[in-house]
Amino acid sequence: MKPKKKKLPRGEFVAHVESLTLEGHGVAHVAGKATFISRALPGEDVRFVYRDQRRHFDMGDAIAVETASSERIEPGCPHFDVCGGCAMQHLAPEAQVEHKQRALLEQLSRIGRVEPEVVLDPLTGPVWGYRRMARLGVRHLRRQGRVAVGFRERGTSNIADIDACPVLDPRVGEHLADLGALIHGMEARRDIPQIEVACGDDHCALAFRHLAPLSTADRARLDAFANQHGLAIFLQPGGPETLMPLLDGDRDVYPSYRIEPFDVRIRFSPVDFAQVNGVVNQRMVVQALEWLAVEPDEPVLDLFAGLGNFTLPLARQARSVTAVEADQAMVDRAERAATANGIANTRHMVGNLFEPDSAYPWMRERYDRVLLDPPRAGAQAMMPVIARMQPKRIVYVSCHPGSLARDVGQLVHEHGYRLVAAGVMDMFPQTAHVESMAVLEYR
Repeated sequence: MKPKKKKLPRGEFVAHVESLTLEGHGVAHVAGKATFISRALPGEDVRFVYRDQRRHFDMGDAIAVETASSERIEPGCPHFDVCGGCAMQHLAPEAQVEHKQRALLEQLSRIGRVEPEVVLDPLTGPVWGYRRMARLGVRHLRRQGRVAVGFRERGTSNIADIDACPVLDPRVGEHLADLGALIHGMEARRDIPQIEVACGDDHCALAFRHLAPLSTADRARLDAFANQHGLAIFLQPGGPETLMPLLDGDRDVYPSYRIEPFDVRIRFSPVDFAQVNGVVNQRMVVQALEWLAVEPDEPVLDLFAGLGNFTLPLARQARSVTAVEADQAMVDRAERAATANGIANTRHMVGNLFEPDSAYPWMRERYDRVLLDPPRAGAQAMMPVIARMQPKRIVYVSCHPGSLARDVGQLVHEHGYRLVAAGVMDMFPQTAHVESMAVLEYR
């Protein structure tokens, strides 16, 4: 028999907040036990209620601030206390970046036992209206006679009932209530669980996941909404491979974005991975290529290459670029993107980089420079593979400082590299997400 869950202490409790976690929760010690408190900042005295208790730590939500931090500000979104999409709107944007930079350096020191020779200035951009990729949940509020569209509520699996999102690209973020009204007016209102958002330079695309076939009337409603708001509509009846435009035609409805300094345009779909912040992404690509310092006669290896966000700009500078990505569909689209941009010096390969196989031909070659941009799990299995290639310089772009620190530590302590530089990029303002870059050079 499953043991009964222990009842949480009732009432309000007082705590002094000492620091912030990597996820943006305030850290306090209550009766000697670590307690992570959401919406609380270092130096503050807060009143909180318990949300969960575990063996080694507890979790709580701040309900009142008795002594406020000088860095506390009024959240810019009226839904901040309910919506779980953001975690740090109560902290000034400059302080958010400082926290992320400290978190990166602490992880490098504690996990990787390394310190960068140079701490890069943070790359920043707009803190509102920047998010061009998102997955929105849809919730049919039967008793209220309407549909909510947005992110999940803080601490629950419910969809927050919000009318707008100031973090999303305003072409979508200002129309969440309109989207809810659209879906409520559809026959399939109970069969649409989510919407994928993908905004390019020229227009935004919405992909409606639907669990039952859509009627002709519902398709007409979607088309009218698209025309009214300047959107492209896609339908997704099953997995990502089932994605298709609402209407067949000659017009290209896929969004795209430019990386201006390298004269590159990349076309993508609502179910592709693309960096969410267009301004910071462009600055990130520029910085990565500056630090990689590719010479015109050098071959470059781009790992976890995706759609070619780094591959295509690199191809403008290098003799050749070998781009490796696990997903065949992404590889195919990256190859088409190279052709569309008039780039002929790239190779696009499929490869499982979490279980690298020495039979891959590209693994038996030498590269002067390596760039990698793995997911949160990092690229631990690839570290000895890269080390055997002995590239002169490596640029490692990361979305999790813990896995970055682990992998960089391995390159430094086991494979003869030194950590030349590291710093953060504020790809996700108002959230605790830390995007970072490390530069390594062979000794």
